[in-house]
Amino acid sequence: MRIPLFRCTARCMAAGVLIVGLSQFGAGQDVSASLLLPDAPTNSRELEPSPFVSSSQPVTRPETSMKHRFWDRENSALFAATAAFSAADFVVTRDNLRSGGQEFNPVARIMTGSTAALAANFAGETAGVIGISYFFHRTRHYRLERAVSMLDIGGSASAVTFGLLHR
Repeated sequence: MRIPLFRCTARCMAAGVLIVGLSQFGAGQDVSASLLLPDAPTNSRELEPSPFVSSSQPVTRPETSMKHRFWDRENSALFAATAAFSAADFVVTRDNLRSGGQEFNPVARIMTGSTAALAANFAGETAGVIGISYFFHRTRHYRLERAVSMLDIGGSASAVTFGLLHR
């Protein structure tokens, strides 16, 4: 019995790379042109040039309202769910391996000979998710910070579901 963790992990990683790439593409944009241009004139007298030149004010980027602490309620819940699904994935994978199944993930396949090594693999996965989320938090990519946990939860949930259906 095979567990398709590699395919799921590859899909999750590809989605993460796509999300990061798109966020970096949009991060290069500064203040939109609509903020820089004045309102359109309403009558013909406003079209005439003014004899006085006024100095322009520097345009500042508005503060984002999404700033939050890293260990807020939502991140804590996401990290708890990540740990819970990783633990469930560990249990289902270990049970399938004991009954003659095979691991699809080539990285985890190295650690299938020992229960402790397999547990360390899934604990490392959870720690890695928290570390990547913290990196996105420090670089002010707040949506990606939460998306990493959600992608990992989805990958682990699909692996658990597949493992339970193919016992």
